[in-house]
Amino acid sequence: MSTSTFQSLGLRDEILTAIAELGYETPMPVQEAVIPYLLGDHNDVIALAQTGTGKTAAYGLPVLQRVDAERRTTQAIILSPTRELCLQICDDLRDYSRYLPGLHVVPVYGGTSIEAQIRSLKKGAQIIVATPGRLIDLMNRGVAQLDQVENVVLDEADEMLNMGFSESIDEILAGVPADRNTLLFSATMGPEIERIAKSYLHDYKEIVIGSRNEGAEHVNHVYYLVKAQDKYAALKRIVDYYPRIYAIIFCRTRMETQEVADHLIRDGYNAEALHGDLAQAQRDLTMQKFRQHCTQFLVATDVAARGLDVDDLTHVINYGLPDDIESYIHRSGRTGRAGKRGTSISIIHVREKSKIRAIERVIFTGEHSDRHFESAQLPEPDEICTKQLYHVIDQFEHVEVDDDQIAAFLPEVNRKLAWLSREDLIKRLVTAEFGRFMRYYADAPEIVQPDDRSTRESRREGKNGGERGKREAKGGGKTVHVAEEGYRRLFINRGKRDHFFAREIINIVNRYVKGKVEIGRIDLLPTIAFFEVPEESAEDVIRMMAKAKVGDRRVVVDWADREDTDARPAPRRAERPAPSRRRNAKEKSRGSESKPERKGKKFSKEDWKQFFNS
Repeated sequence: MSTSTFQSLGLRDEILTAIAELGYETPMPVQEAVIPYLLGDHNDVIALAQTGTGKTAAYGLPVLQRVDAERRTTQAIILSPTRELCLQICDDLRDYSRYLPGLHVVPVYGGTSIEAQIRSLKKGAQIIVATPGRLIDLMNRGVAQLDQVENVVLDEADEMLNMGFSESIDEILAGVPADRNTLLFSATMGPEIERIAKSYLHDYKEIVIGSRNEGAEHVNHVYYLVKAQDKYAALKRIVDYYPRIYAIIFCRTRMETQEVADHLIRDGYNAEALHGDLAQAQRDLTMQKFRQHCTQFLVATDVAARGLDVDDLTHVINYGLPDDIESYIHRSGRTGRAGKRGTSISIIHVREKSKIRAIERVIFTGEHSDRHFESAQLPEPDEICTKQLYHVIDQFEHVEVDDDQIAAFLPEVNRKLAWLSREDLIKRLVTAEFGRFMRYYADAPEIVQPDDRSTRESRREGKNGGERGKREAKGGGKTVHVAEEGYRRLFINRGKRDHFFAREIINIVNRYVKGKVEIGRIDLLPTIAFFEVPEESAEDVIRMMAKAKVGDRRVVVDWADREDTDARPAPRRAERPAPSRRRNAKEKSRGSESKPERKGKKFSKEDWKQFFNS
């Protein structure tokens, strides 16, 4: 444990007084390492630290000390990925500088009136806290004058780069003096961070709090392996098993985010959704309620929750694992802060096991190389009900009773309840508080979790006698992808080279298919993709997508696994045209219809080959 004090770090008395009133006693490791270094000149820094480690004070206090309040020019800029983090940083800096008269901190960000921000900047702002896009707009208008900037901070630089701000950051850094201090704060050290460091930092020092690319040290990482159709039921069991849970539930898409939030609200939970389709005022209100603990569950997309700093989160729940490891690190880093322990829970299906292993290789390194994800079994209904019952009893035991306040009402209460015995009264109170769980779990759906070990053996050896083993044996040792139970795997003739990713697949299905269709696993390849839908919806999806288009190109959706369909047999080898004839046919077909005629029939493998060659 550190024995340093803030006084020993070289901070001014005015700043020390302010942070003492805020309850700051001893510096956190990142503050102890960064503050003395940033107080010097020409000291560029890359600091690798998780959110919640005290990084705002680590760069904010030395930046405030180096600013000359008598000069009205902008001397420091702090870039953040989101409006929410921008406002949070600004509030913290104003708290730290309350005894520095004449110092002005101005936040600038998109989604609100630029005229008001222009007026604030024209009054004079020594420090600008900004999102990259809005700052560039103000620079182009000649309002943000950065020619005297001495300190530049990129907070959560990896998130800004993930959000596509690389070119904006390049433009901003090219527009400030070369003779400056530059600080990059990041949770991970990726190639883009290293590129910016080489381009814009000079003889920088790398300060690592924890380990490079490590997840939060005080976070337990747990996963539950379930079938795709059981994900929400699994989520419900998990949140019910922890009566005091206070969590962010991360989803992959806006639609999934809203659906999960709606289901939770319908089932009696205090939950709200946070995604990009919400107006800014709605987002602000939602986040305010969550920060004040008025909302127990915030269901959010990664983009909407970036920069969201909330104290005392007990859990982060990944309703679906993100595509990249950096996003998982940021998600899990939102719990387990300030020395407290937290839990990152992932609800996954069999095909996401490889992602778990990939994440382990990145976050469990160095002194934590012996750690790993814990594979957990979902709690049984009787365990959940027992936990909730004890929670209700504990609440009763710790209720603070104000005798004076309720004295006037007790005679009427006693008269109304006089006909109930003590036992009846207890039963009714417990049922009123606990009845929702008893009613649900009395007839709760059964959740069968796939066995990790048997799944691996089945996949490796093609045994177990199950459907997966049969399919692999039939494939002559080749792995044949099989949909989750209750789902069908479909093919679509678009892939990564067409800039067709999960979001585009979901959007086009929503556009052409009436009603809500749950989309399961999505596998993206360079020129094609596969996605899974419930068995009962598969025929409708294929039928309704028959006229789908992207621009002028037709979109083809069909069965991915021909063995499970009533497809016509492939032509015999003797009936196939010779290679030269196929080439001639290809030459003649140019400019004509480019996709095979369906007319209610399904294509054979040979049809698909000819289609892709044409």
